[in-house]
Amino acid sequence: MRTIDLIASAVANTFRSKTRTILTILAIFVGAFTLTLTSGLGTGINAFIDDTVTSIGASDVMTVTTTPEGATGVDATDPVKYNPDAIASGQPGPPGSTVVALTPEDLEAIARIDGVLDVQPTRAISPDYIQAGDGTKYVIGVGILIAGQTIPLESGVVPDDAASALQLVLPVAFVEPMGLGDPERAIGETVTLAITDAERTQHFVEATVVGVAEEGLASPAGATIVPNTALSDALFDAQNIGVPDDEVERYAQASVFFDPAATDDDVTALKKRLNDAGYTGSTVADQLGLFKTVIDGIVLVLNAFAIIALLAASFGIVNTLFMSVQERTREIGLMKAMGMGNGRVFSLFSLEAAFIGFLGSAIGVAVAIIAGSALSSSLSTTLLADLPGLTLIAFDPVAIAGIIVVVMAIAFLAGTLPAARAARADPVESLRYE
Repeated sequence: MRTIDLIASAVANTFRSKTRTILTILAIFVGAFTLTLTSGLGTGINAFIDDTVTSIGASDVMTVTTTPEGATGVDATDPVKYNPDAIASGQPGPPGSTVVALTPEDLEAIARIDGVLDVQPTRAISPDYIQAGDGTKYVIGVGILIAGQTIPLESGVVPDDAASALQLVLPVAFVEPMGLGDPERAIGETVTLAITDAERTQHFVEATVVGVAEEGLASPAGATIVPNTALSDALFDAQNIGVPDDEVERYAQASVFFDPAATDDDVTALKKRLNDAGYTGSTVADQLGLFKTVIDGIVLVLNAFAIIALLAASFGIVNTLFMSVQERTREIGLMKAMGMGNGRVFSLFSLEAAFIGFLGSAIGVAVAIIAGSALSSSLSTTLLADLPGLTLIAFDPVAIAGIIVVVMAIAFLAGTLPAARAARADPVESLRYE
């Protein structure tokens, strides 16, 4: 019997006992359906986390600070010794949430550390307000755009750091209140930023809106503008009028760039070298890594339940094929008497098992994709409306194909026992079977 005939015969024999086969397929369907949904859940959430990572920092950049003695991990009830070199970290925390200011000498020292490609200080800029024309004044922050970082845009483009014109990206939440219409119409409009210097004189800096950032869980423009270098320089210079020269270049933190191809071990080694030099480095992955690990753990547990369901279904396959072997004993004897070898008989029943697994998994995957897509779409406009960009259940074609292959492999393995029994059957005894 040719291979193609063997496959055709296995498919035809699968539905000799329709009720028994359908019940087995349904059992496999439950496992495949669950496994597909849990896999899609993990894919969707992890994709959202990855997008969040790229929106709040580049993967080859770490934030470096130096921390005063007693300021890290200090309990709110413990007093913190005064340090004249300490400045606010810019991060939320208890009293004492300060860092020792980084100076140009610190930046040079960090740049000399093995593995550091570049160092860029993070400048703290605090404008008083932003205003369009004679409209309402709104409090706004100033963010930064690190190389490799992305801004999810509603419209427009990211600021051009090489341009001499003053440019910025405006949060979408500010467009309508400021009287700029909609995100499309806001592009090209001029806004005014007010900022007060050390002498209590207010300065006004005009800039052009080149982009409007969409809302996001961790968008760099969630409540801030993102300026280009020219605008950042103008605001920083205006803010520091009247500040002594030796006080201007004091920074809460700096961005350290390292090799994008660096392994986890390389990054860990760089953090140790920074620590030995008196600095602390942390990457975006450090901030979100634990969250991602928890999500992966939850998905793994859910997948375990799906695998248990599939293992339970495999006993149904064993039962179905054992009954099939029992009912087709004379047929098996006739096939072997006509010259079909043990290997071909084994293959015939194994293919039947694999086909049952394919049907159950394909139907389960298809229904899971339809149900998961509908559920994800519904949640994105209701319960998850505050998390733009999140597709709760997303499906990776490679993962879907892998699920079908895994289920077919489980079904094939479940069918080996009855298939082996059929292959070992004695043709003479089989022909006598009643």
